[in-house]
Amino acid sequence: MPTTLPLFGAIPGGPEMLIILLVLVLLFGANKIPKLARSTGQAMGEFKKGREQVEDELQEMQDGERDDEDEIAADSTIDADSTGDTDNAALETDAEKN
Repeated sequence: MPTTLPLFGAIPGGPEMLIILLVLVLLFGANKIPKLARSTGQAMGEFKKGREQVEDELQEMQDGERDDEDEIAADSTIDADSTGDTDNAALETDAEKN
């Protein structure tokens, strides 16, 4: 039975997380880590808003296409009805002449 490997490797556990946090403190300093986390959170929020806007616009475009198709179908029905009425009016006019 083949084993599957995770795409990015194993998820770091307790000791690995401590080493990562220690390296972050050494690189950025203890004062900058909260600011870095805050700005990362804000960037993720902005990305989510942008993604939702794009999804909404795509949904509106799809709904608009459906509405256009419905209007075309309704126009076709109206045209067919009006054509039938014109034919009947022409027949009545011909009948009156005879």
